[in-house]
Amino acid sequence: MSLKCLVFDCDGVILDSVPTKTRAFARLAEPYGAEARDRFVMYHATHGGVSRYRKFAWFFQEVLGREITEEESRAWGERFAEYALDEVKRCPLIEGIERTLKHWHGTLPMCVCSGTPTEELVQVLTLRNLAPYFDLILGSPPAKAEVLANIVRQMQMDPADVLMVGDASTDRDAAEKVGTQFYGCGHDLKNDGLFPWGETLAGLDDWIAAHV
Repeated sequence: MSLKCLVFDCDGVILDSVPTKTRAFARLAEPYGAEARDRFVMYHATHGGVSRYRKFAWFFQEVLGREITEEESRAWGERFAEYALDEVKRCPLIEGIERTLKHWHGTLPMCVCSGTPTEELVQVLTLRNLAPYFDLILGSPPAKAEVLANIVRQMQMDPADVLMVGDASTDRDAAEKVGTQFYGCGHDLKNDGLFPWGETLAGLDDWIAAHV
């Protein structure tokens, strides 16, 4: 088993944008009261990597007690992007990711697999001058595991030769379901010793070099 392709989540892996997204979710729910806001933020925090539209649907169903309409979902998506986008454009990179991207660019194919809508994801990475590093950038929909499977298929790779780098259980579950390798980072991802992990990605470049 060797490494022939690198796949990265975006929020919390490439960009230090998780707090920005959390503030955007809180702002959406604020008009419904502090309890509703806090429940929404908690749900968001425990479901990293899940599409924002699924989170909107959960809020309407579990907090407001009704189904969200297509019009409401679209409007919430537009407001979320408005609240978050300016901050995401300016937020710092995760420690270690720039070194990794520069080292392996042109040597290993690299892709992005995110719960962020694809169009927005491409826009942000382009504005941050990061898009040229990646051979393929895919976001939601569909769910993370299907996005990862699509990347593996389009890159014509054996899943066992692909590394998924993520900061959430959704990323790890996707890697397990698709059959790729996994490297975790960040405090929100419980590390049980079954996969390589770092508080940041400071050690990722060396780890990749040892497994290519």
